[in-house]
Formats: sequence, structure tokens, C-alpha cells
Amino acid sequence: MARILVTEDDDAVRAFVCRALQIDGHEVVAAVDGAEGLETLKHDEGGFDLLLTDIKMPVMDGIALALSAARDFPRLTIVLMTGYADQRERAYGLDALVHDVVTKPFSLAGIRSAVDEALAYRSLEEDRDVVVVH
Repeated sequence: MARILVTEDDDAVRAFVCRALQIDGHEVVAAVDGAEGLETLKHDEGGFDLLLTDIKMPVMDGIALALSAARDFPRLTIVLMTGYADQRERAYGLDALVHDVVTKPFSLAGIRSAVDEALAYRSLEEDRDVVVVH
């Protein structure tokens, strides 16, 4: 299963998402804001398969986190979450860096599906990078 960093400032949403992903067998690490998320990524040298981050957070928002993560760890798959229409519009400028933007509120099935789809896409990308030598 995958190793996922969940960055979300709302305790209830963070707990809900982490539990949902753990049910699917993923290893989940949680951070309360973008600064802590970036620190975690750097400490683990980008050792995550997926960054799932809220956009609107104190200290460092998810857009800034996504930009830093994509620069420092270009193979990391990034999915943003937001409950704000204006924040979703900001995220569309990051199409080359962000795999998807999930709108809150979401269901258990919805977030699990979004993560599964992002991880499947990551797997396809990794397969394309494999070079076969005869």
C-alpha cells in the first residue's frame, strides 16, 4: 500500500481522512498545516507516494506547500482539498503540478476513490519511466 502525507488544519477532517486511508491499508502521516507538512516531507526526504493537502490553512497554505513539494520532490503525486470555490480556482493554475482538487465536503467513498485514482495514475507514470534493457 501507499505512504500518504495528509496535511489538514481541521482536526475532525484530518482524523476522518486518516482513518479512511488507514482502512484501505495505507500508511498515513498527518500534519496540521503546510509548514509542518513541508518539514515532514523534508525530514523523510520525500518518502511519500502521495501528498493530500487542504488548500486553506494557517502558517503555510496548501498551494505554497504544493509548489515547494513539487519543486523539491517532483515525483510526488499531489491532491488538494478545499471547501472554498475561490481556492479551487487558484488550484487550477497548478494543473501541471497537482493531480486533482477534491471539493469538501466529501464522503468516505469520495476521498478513498480520489486517492485510489491518484495512486493508480502514479503507478502508470512510474511504469512509463521503467526502461527495459536487453
